[in-house]
Amino acid sequence: MAFSEASEVRALEQQKQALLQEIANLQAQKATLVNEQLTGLQTTLQQWVMEGSRELEQRKQALEKEIERLERRQERIQQEMRTTFAGASQELAIRVQGFKDYLVGSLQDLVAAADNLELGTGDPWNQPAPAPVANVPPEEAPLGFANQSFVEQKRQIQRLIEQYRSRPDYYGPPWQLRRTFEAVPAERVENWFLTQGGRGVVRSLGSRLQNILLGSAVISILANLYGERHRALILANTPERLGEWRRGLQDCLGISRSDFGPERGIVLFESPEALIQKAERLVEDRQMPLVLIDETEEQIDLALLQFPLWLAFAPDPKQSSSYFY
Repeated sequence: MAFSEASEVRALEQQKQALLQEIANLQAQKATLVNEQLTGLQTTLQQWVMEGSRELEQRKQALEKEIERLERRQERIQQEMRTTFAGASQELAIRVQGFKDYLVGSLQDLVAAADNLELGTGDPWNQPAPAPVANVPPEEAPLGFANQSFVEQKRQIQRLIEQYRSRPDYYGPPWQLRRTFEAVPAERVENWFLTQGGRGVVRSLGSRLQNILLGSAVISILANLYGERHRALILANTPERLGEWRRGLQDCLGISRSDFGPERGIVLFESPEALIQKAERLVEDRQMPLVLIDETEEQIDLALLQFPLWLAFAPDPKQSSSYFY
């Protein structure tokens, strides 16, 4: 009996040892599995982090490229804003040039004095004045836009100005004004035609852009009145300013570079001497030249004032101009 109990105890001890060994093996397997899972999880996480980092880096590079592209576009737009006259907003900022202020009153006095000069054989330039209109007093404008004999022209001028004001045609034919025309420039154009008779000083609108718009309206009206007989002669003393005039007139009138040149509709001049010679030849050929003088012209050659049509822009002393260089 005692032997039997001892055998049973030994068997139980063996079972216990076997169970303990099995438990130890299971624990070892569990630890191994946990380590493998942790290692796999860490590897997966590292892969996710690397992939996420690569994706973020790619997005960063793409954003940097997009920012660089937008910056280049901004620079291009700013360059275009400085060098072109674009759209109907008329608020675009362009590269403008500095100027030396001179008083409007002084220029007007100069014009008044020039109108009283005798431009015959004894005048300083030894050049004859344009033939006067018969029975027209010397103080009246050669074209007489304000005279009763030009009532139909007056109505046509007023009709065109009203059309530009209230019914702008942005896709009209060449030489027709294609831009929005506000009340202030419209009033000054009408005054230049009907009060000043197409010869005189117009107060600057504050920027070359606005002055070009006003000049374009004058050119468009004269082209409508005189057709191919009309020629516009632009005077500005630097190539940059003349370039602005050319681009602005192209934009406002829907014309091309081929419309500019010595024998074309618009001629650009840096010096008054060359312009005077050209204008004299046009007058002799019974053409109708318009002399447009940029605001930055500090001195006006009196010989320019002998022609039947001239418009000089003068700065407003009460306003700061945008001609900075």
